[in-house]
Amino acid sequence: MIRATPPKRRLKAGTINVAPSFMRERDLMECGVWPVAGCDEVGRGPLAGPVVAAAVVLDPNHIPKGIDDSKRLTAARREELFEEIVATASFAVACAPIERIDRDNILRASLWALARAVHALPDTPKHVFVDGRDRIDIACACEPVIGGDGLVLSIAAASIVAKVTRDRLMCKLARDCPGYGFETHKGYAVPGHLEALGRLGPSSHHRSFFAPVVAARERHRALLAGASASISETSATVAVEAVI
Repeated sequence: MIRATPPKRRLKAGTINVAPSFMRERDLMECGVWPVAGCDEVGRGPLAGPVVAAAVVLDPNHIPKGIDDSKRLTAARREELFEEIVATASFAVACAPIERIDRDNILRASLWALARAVHALPDTPKHVFVDGRDRIDIACACEPVIGGDGLVLSIAAASIVAKVTRDRLMCKLARDCPGYGFETHKGYAVPGHLEALGRLGPSSHHRSFFAPVVAARERHRALLAGASASISETSATVAVEAVI
């Protein structure tokens, strides 16, 4: 999902979201261009955890029903479709870890992860649709599609694979690093997460240069410094009293 945030469109009462279609992939296939992959990433906005990218080549003869932009689906439906997609399609997943996000910035890390996912596909695609406005560094034709996860079926499938994979990773991080609530908010900047950040300070899974993490780190350091000063003053008073 690499794109500037578009203005929200208000749908008129009774308007129905149009589901993504396989039309673009089929047009290419009829011209002899195949495999055709869709790719998408999840996790640009959170304060913690990796960016996860997925690339998917759907089997034209076995396309699971109900594939849609992952944001339009419930968590339970995403899980069901994830299992159907990985059982019928060719797919690959790649992660941009915290270290790369901190080093390269979130956009470059996301593009890197998308390219890695495409390169990891079992069969090299001849054409790739990528969600957003940016091309990725791959050898074959790359076509950015703004809002592609709601338009192109293979991108929508990739959005589901990336989202479910990242959600599962964040639940695992929650077990390894309790107290932050990663299992519920998946690293996004919700009030409960911000409160935990201020109370516990950033963990090794937080993105060092995201503004709320920087602010929390400074607040936590100030609290620790104040606590250390208080302990030192108490120790000095006890020592003086012992001498007296």
